[in-house]
Amino acid sequence: MSVLVAVEPDCWRRPVLADAVVRGGGTVSTPDAASALVWAEPTQAHRIGELVDANPGIDWVQLPYAGIEPVVDIVTARPAVEWYCGKGVYAEPVAEHALMLALAGMRGMASYARARRWEKPEGRNLLGAAVTVLGGGGITESLLRLLGPFGCDVTVVRNRPASMTGAERVVGPDALAQVLPGTDVLVLALALTPATAGIIGAAELAALPDHAWIVNVARGGHIVTDDLVAALRAGEIGGAALDVTDPEPLPGGHPLWSLPNCLITPHIGNTPEMGLALLAERITANVALRVAGEPLIGPVYLDLGY
Repeated sequence: MSVLVAVEPDCWRRPVLADAVVRGGGTVSTPDAASALVWAEPTQAHRIGELVDANPGIDWVQLPYAGIEPVVDIVTARPAVEWYCGKGVYAEPVAEHALMLALAGMRGMASYARARRWEKPEGRNLLGAAVTVLGGGGITESLLRLLGPFGCDVTVVRNRPASMTGAERVVGPDALAQVLPGTDVLVLALALTPATAGIIGAAELAALPDHAWIVNVARGGHIVTDDLVAALRAGEIGGAALDVTDPEPLPGGHPLWSLPNCLITPHIGNTPEMGLALLAERITANVALRVAGEPLIGPVYLDLGY
């Protein structure tokens, strides 16, 4: 099968994308001749719909996003087009970042990084800790492997419970309230959908032990921010290590910046430098699959929200 692929108009800044198309057996073309569109500019999502509408020969689109919330309206409005997202593409660097945040929180780095004098000891081991992970996708699969040497007792909470290598147990969302009281580290690594927005609020925070740390590498909207601020101020939990926030970017002067039991990184679990090469691998794989007439990786399921 011949595949003509249009790469985002600014691809001159990212020749790796065009190279990825060629490696997959496709041909880079102009949008008017293309049957596919590869996009990697997350700040220009509105242009995707414009290009698809102006070039009716495009019947599938490769998106750069792991989650589809930036483009859900664009995708919904064009059901005749096949949409593929970046779920699973960035799992390794994001899982590594989650591990770093968990270690930093557990071992007291929120306090020590702000200290201006020799402080008293604090911290707990990640070794042997009870870790609960919300979400059962690629990030969780990678994180479970990374947690292996730490001997953690891991519970995964996901929509469709099924055994996962590295997890002692996998449960459904209805069991979340039961597992939180025994959790030392709560990791959020799930898609943001109407069902998961605000999944961690006042009740869930109160259910956690007072030493527990929350690590969020998913989306800021999973946590009710005002409830988190209140819990951190009251010492209801040990702390929060956040790569994502609500709102995002987190404005200067927001209480989360000054709370001593909060660590924040600016949504860099996967940086452009890390992510572009990984996205290129997915592009090559999907172009090769289309050339071969095989199903592509990462289809968007609008009914599930990812």
